[in-house]
Amino acid sequence: MKDYSSHIISFNATIKDGLIAISKMKDEILCLFVVDTDQCLVGTLTDGDIRRALISGVSLKQKIVAAMKKDFIHINIDEATPTQIKNYRAQNIKLLPCINEDGKIAKVYDLVSKQSILPIDVVLMAGGKGIRLRPLTETTPKPLLKVGDKSIIDYNIDRLVHYGIEHIHVNVNYLAEQIESHFEKKKDGINIDCVREPEYLGTMGSVKFITNFHHETVLVMNSDLFTNIDFEEFYIQHIENNADMSIAAIPYSVSVPYGIFELDDINIKGLREKPTYNYYANGGIYLIKRHLFDHIPENIFFDATDFIGLLIAKGYKVIHFPLIGYWIDIGKLEDYLKVQEFVKHLKS
Repeated sequence: MKDYSSHIISFNATIKDGLIAISKMKDEILCLFVVDTDQCLVGTLTDGDIRRALISGVSLKQKIVAAMKKDFIHINIDEATPTQIKNYRAQNIKLLPCINEDGKIAKVYDLVSKQSILPIDVVLMAGGKGIRLRPLTETTPKPLLKVGDKSIIDYNIDRLVHYGIEHIHVNVNYLAEQIESHFEKKKDGINIDCVREPEYLGTMGSVKFITNFHHETVLVMNSDLFTNIDFEEFYIQHIENNADMSIAAIPYSVSVPYGIFELDDINIKGLREKPTYNYYANGGIYLIKRHLFDHIPENIFFDATDFIGLLIAKGYKVIHFPLIGYWIDIGKLEDYLKVQEFVKHLKS
């Protein structure tokens, strides 16, 4: 996470000190957080606040409290929700201080560079062999294949980071050392935790190897997807419906080029001319209550479809989230070539 210490100033500083601090900010949001001797947040100060104070006759030598806003907008760390973050972003709040129970700044949320702040862990599945993409995957794991100027998995990592997600796990197996090396360095200040599965145990079977979750909700998704799913709306729907599991669903239509009989046994009751049937397909992106992973059997191949069926059979609430936007599963060579062309249009 970005260091916002340059945005913090003492309430004993002068207005001139505040002006100097703001002038040193290059290509940043021009806002200071004013703290007292106990480092508790007591106000905010922008360049606009200083201008208004000077116009009203306040001197540059006066303490910063003469110009700061005392009725500042902030959020409590234990009460922050994506819905609140969304509302503040709609109000054009750019930097949102998040304070702890002592009134001290715990975090600063940049609502310009972040789409949201989602309290979830993420597991990206990156252990497959990518057999259908050979020979491309004979020496390179599929998640590291380049699409444009960066790897497939990095598109997903960047998007997750854009939604303020700070805990990302990557399950690896095939050519694992390459992916581990790829994530040795932090991504936007975030550690990417690579977890080796000792054998192929399926999408959900391999989740059992992760023991250091930080949140009650976990996002599990395939790392080879190319999508602009709105993770914020996905999460909000999941929470508002008190779902146990939410599944991103891809609209899929089947058009029949013939007239179709409507039958009752051997009797024809009607005729539908060239009908189109609309379905929703599994998008390979799941939000799950963490405690439900206890239902996953140990050391047995257990895929996402097995898990979905198990939860439904046990009476848990499993819902779908219609994915509006693009979604490409890079499974075959034609999919890979399609994405290569698609990303050119995105950049243009």
